[in-house]
Amino acid sequence: MSNPALGALRQSGSLFALVLDTVRALPRRPFQTKEFIQQCWFIASVTIVPTALVSIPFGAVIALQLGTLTRQLGAQSFTGAASVLAVIREASPIVTALLIAGAGGSAICADLGSRKIREEIDAMEVLGISPIQRLVVPRVLAAMLVALLLNGLVSVVGVAGGYFFNVIIQGGTPGAYIASFTALAQLADLWTSEIKAVIFGFIAAVVASYKGLTAGGGPKGVGDAVNQSVVITFMFLFVVNFVASAIYFQVVPQKI
Repeated sequence: MSNPALGALRQSGSLFALVLDTVRALPRRPFQTKEFIQQCWFIASVTIVPTALVSIPFGAVIALQLGTLTRQLGAQSFTGAASVLAVIREASPIVTALLIAGAGGSAICADLGSRKIREEIDAMEVLGISPIQRLVVPRVLAAMLVALLLNGLVSVVGVAGGYFFNVIIQGGTPGAYIASFTALAQLADLWTSEIKAVIFGFIAAVVASYKGLTAGGGPKGVGDAVNQSVVITFMFLFVVNFVASAIYFQVVPQKI
C-alpha cells in the first residue's frame, strides 16, 4: 500500500527537477522558433478575449467597493489611487495568471499528455531528442511572454472600467480620481505587476508540462492530469502572489 505523503514528496521532487531542467535548457541551441511562435499565437488566441472580458468586472467591483468605503470614511478623493493600485498590483497579475493557467495551461497539459499516451515522448527520447528542449521550453517561454502582454491589457482595461464605474455610476470627480492615482502610484508598481505575471506564466506552463509528461492511463488519465494541473497551478499562484507582495512592501518604499 503506497504512502500518500511519500507520493506527494516524490511528485514535488519530480516537479522541481523539471523546473531545473527547463531553466538549464532555456539557453541551449537550436531554439525552436517556429514552435515558440505557434504556442504564443495559440495561447494568446484562447486567452485574450476572456481576459479582456474578465478584467472589466474586476476593475468595476474594486472601484465600486472602494468608492463606497472611501465615501463612508470621508476620503472619496483617494478612490482613484486605491482602486487603480489594487488593479495594477494585485488584480491584473492574478486575472492574467488564472486565464493563462485555465485556458493555456490546460491546453498545454492536454497536448503533452496526448503525446505521452501515444508514446511520442518515448520515441523522441529513443531518437536522442530532448522533450524538454523541443516541447517544454517553447511553451514555457510562450506562456511567459503572453502573460506579460496580457497583464498590460488587464491593467488598462481594469483601470478604464474602474474609472467609468466610479465617475459615471458613483458620481466621482474625474480630476480627483486621476490626481490621487498619480500622487500615490509609482513606476515600481507596474514593474512588480509585470514581474509577477512573468513568474505566474512560468509556473502555469511548467506545472502543465509536468502533468502532461507524467500522464498515463489513456484519455481518462489525460483528463485527470488537466484537472490536477489547473488546481495545483492555482494553489502555487496564490502562495507565490502572497510572497511576492510581502517582499515588494518590504523592499520598495511607498509614497506618503
